[in-house]
Amino acid sequence: MEAHDSGSSKTAWLYAALAVAVFAAGALAFFIGRMTADDASPSGLAAREADVATRGSTVMPFDLEQTTHTFQKTSDGGLQTVTADDPDDAEQSRLIRGHLSAEAQRFAAGDFSDPAGIHGAAMPGLAALSASAGAITIEYSEVPAGAAIRYATSDAALVSALHLWFDAQVSDHGQHASHGE
Repeated sequence: MEAHDSGSSKTAWLYAALAVAVFAAGALAFFIGRMTADDASPSGLAAREADVATRGSTVMPFDLEQTTHTFQKTSDGGLQTVTADDPDDAEQSRLIRGHLSAEAQRFAAGDFSDPAGIHGAAMPGLAALSASAGAITIEYSEVPAGAAIRYATSDAALVSALHLWFDAQVSDHGQHASHGE
């Protein structure tokens, strides 16, 4: 009986390792696939950020130029925080809170259509997250000058998907986002 349990544990570990490798390979393929020689140049990166900002303005009601996104990875998921650059800007804080509260509800239901609309449907991690309804604990909270969404799961493949998704957002939002490290 013990050998069976050990084998099951090894099999589960191998599946988790394989899932992480597949996600990493997919992210690499995504970034290579969307990068051209022009994209690697400063003007290509600026054009991508401008394109994302334009699409973002149709989804996010707050002003990207007056806010900062922070994506902190954790061992069980991560913490996404959006704050107004001016802590006294009550209007930006209100808009951030309304948006992230609604997004947390959609994400918990597996609806990641807003990030797909901003960053593209092939965004790293997005497919796994969209199929994860109920497998990730998603909690909204208010923070000074904004709001946060906490993502937590014991599923290693979903943790990897969240981390890839965070990396893609930091890359796409440029100066308006960081890993908060």
